[in-house]
Amino acid sequence: MGARADSYGSRIPAGKGGVVASVDEAGPAGRAGMVPGDIIIEADGHRLTDIIDWRWHTDEARVTLTLDSGRTVELTREPGEAWGLDFADVLFDRVHTCRNDCAFCFMSQLPKGLRPALYLRDDDYRLSFLQGNFVTLTNLDDADVERIAEQVLSPLYVSLHAVDPAIRAQLVCARDDTALQRFDELLSAGIELHVQIVLVPGVNDGEQLDATLTWLAEREGVASVGIVPLGYTRHQSAFKAGYEDRISSVVVIEQVQRWQFAMREREGVTWVHLADEFYLNARAPFPKTEWYDDFPQYENGIGIVRSFVDEVTTRREEYVAALGALPTDAESVTLVTGMLAATTLAGALQACEGVGRVRLLAVPNRFFGGNVTVTGLLTGVDIAAAIVADGEEGTYLVPDIVLNSECLTLDDWDIERIRRESDSDVRLVSCTASGLLQGLRDSASNDFKQVR
Repeated sequence: MGARADSYGSRIPAGKGGVVASVDEAGPAGRAGMVPGDIIIEADGHRLTDIIDWRWHTDEARVTLTLDSGRTVELTREPGEAWGLDFADVLFDRVHTCRNDCAFCFMSQLPKGLRPALYLRDDDYRLSFLQGNFVTLTNLDDADVERIAEQVLSPLYVSLHAVDPAIRAQLVCARDDTALQRFDELLSAGIELHVQIVLVPGVNDGEQLDATLTWLAEREGVASVGIVPLGYTRHQSAFKAGYEDRISSVVVIEQVQRWQFAMREREGVTWVHLADEFYLNARAPFPKTEWYDDFPQYENGIGIVRSFVDEVTTRREEYVAALGALPTDAESVTLVTGMLAATTLAGALQACEGVGRVRLLAVPNRFFGGNVTVTGLLTGVDIAAAIVADGEEGTYLVPDIVLNSECLTLDDWDIERIRRESDSDVRLVSCTASGLLQGLRDSASNDFKQVR
């Protein structure tokens, strides 16, 4: 889906510069008289377009800043000292948006009436470097490539999907598809690339997937490849099925396993990884921890279940103790989750002797529909409706992954509204194995720590 669109670029007028959000009065910026609200447009004569430029051009002990007011400010610092200011945004100009018309784009499948920022389709190499967002490279020009090489913006994360021109035209629909050329230019410049392939049944799977992986495996500098299944909502008509059924997921797993074994024999790393959904849908065992190569695409939904299970296993005695402290007479704690993660959570509870002490509430995603089953895309209205239908007393633990940085769900509900609409005791827990453990401990003591 890319980055949360309300996090970047939208608060700063195009080309205006970096807006200072806070200043340490004891630091170099504070000593020079800078204050929040100052707008820095140049550092030592170099125009600043983002925080990367700022870091690149202010690497010395002394810098001359030009503010939008025309005033210049001289800053000096001691070795190891920070400049003592923070910016309101990592981008000082507008976010670079996507020019493509990908058939499977999730942004294009959103219902109408959501907050405008959710419809912003970022395709910005700077956010790829800073945040790990996947970009298509179709909007890069020569100057972008030169800057990436000069400032060594590595690694970058690239959505590639296919290398066959006809398949790319069908999937990406770019007006001027130079992505493969740019891909090779970046590799030649020494930029490490992590690749994402969104797998669409009957389009870029099977022989096409083998062709894409062959093309990538021939190139030095492709650090990892992550394959994720097509996701679609009910607010579109192009797709009716992805890889939800067991057989289709098993076929993909078996195909990719052949690549994994070959790459481990040749390079000593697995290199190509499948999203957790494939294993869950196939009801297949997850790869061992070492098979994930230090989890290079964890944020892409690859290896989350393995990491969770590993941590629960390591801390099993703590889980058993936390679950044992809960009352047994009323099953007073309910874990809220998406449909996809329910099996994993149920297995973890069973392994930690939690059956009969904690309940699971798997919430269907009626808001988006389609094959959307991940917890992070649950909305407030669906969570509240599921709690009401569940009709149990006690505490409902909701993972904080359903909230954005402003503590709102995708349909603009906060946790207080979920409590109010469901008329229930709803608490937030961090969406990690450690967070769940803390939530169980808090439930036992009825002393909940602030999560957000």
